[in-house]
Amino acid sequence: MRPSSPLARLATDHGDWCVQFPAHGYIKCYAVLSGECWIAVEGGEPVALTVGDCVLLPGGRGFRLGSDLTLPATEVETYWRRKEARNALDTVSPGADVSSGVVPPGAGSNEVTFIGSAFTLPGPQAALLLGTLPPLIHLKSATGQEALRWSLERMEQELREERPGARLMAEHLAQLFLIQALRVYLDRAGPGQVGWLFALSDPALSGIIGALHADPAHLWTVQGLAKRAGVSRSTFAARFKAAVGMAPMEYLTKWRMLLATERLNGGEETVASIALSLGYESEAAFSTAFKRVMGVSPRRYGRQLHLMAAPAAAD
Repeated sequence: MRPSSPLARLATDHGDWCVQFPAHGYIKCYAVLSGECWIAVEGGEPVALTVGDCVLLPGGRGFRLGSDLTLPATEVETYWRRKEARNALDTVSPGADVSSGVVPPGAGSNEVTFIGSAFTLPGPQAALLLGTLPPLIHLKSATGQEALRWSLERMEQELREERPGARLMAEHLAQLFLIQALRVYLDRAGPGQVGWLFALSDPALSGIIGALHADPAHLWTVQGLAKRAGVSRSTFAARFKAAVGMAPMEYLTKWRMLLATERLNGGEETVASIALSLGYESEAAFSTAFKRVMGVSPRRYGRQLHLMAAPAAAD
């Protein structure tokens, strides 16, 4: 997935507050270090967060976060501007009444401290992950997990102490936190979940998916994959589809096309060279498969990317 541009922020609030976050193109993560608060994604019910709780927001929906979600919500940009101004005044004149209108005075009242982080997933492969996840994942008392607790504690320390390199350290720790949180989610999701991510919990299917990802140009067959998994062809095909949500060859084709779109984004390779590198004997066969999956031909897809990039290049 190559998550990039990780953001990590430590925040403490008290009193009565409610912040509105717009729809976003990130995976957002929050972990409550002390106190309690509430969160609700658009179209969903409010969820109470207490010490040790973590929440992932992979669906891109807008959401509200606060001590009381029935309060009028402040837009997040306004919230942070007022909060930073208030913090600056606190530094100049500790103890002064510097209420911003976002968090009323009353330090220590309903105080909550949390870490928030956000990641962009620039590759088209992100759809394989985001499509399998609900809009809100609540990991209650997730900090009971040793690895997750360690990354949170280290991230908090880096953000608090602000030593040289602290921002970079926090960004890498945030990536560890994301992976560990997804692992906890997989462990707690239970059987019956469908999607690429959940199939990774099956050792046999995980190995198959890893092989497809590692060598997409190989001349894979269902029979060959079944032999690799150590089961019959029919058993493997049924097991793969039940776990992943699509047939093995359908999944392979989709994976190849996602890789192709990423390489077309680069604009440095010809359609013919991409086709050959992904296991297609001809550009025509590749173009047919690409159009079936993506809805347009690879050349047209490349032209659309060029047109979208032209204004930015002109600027």
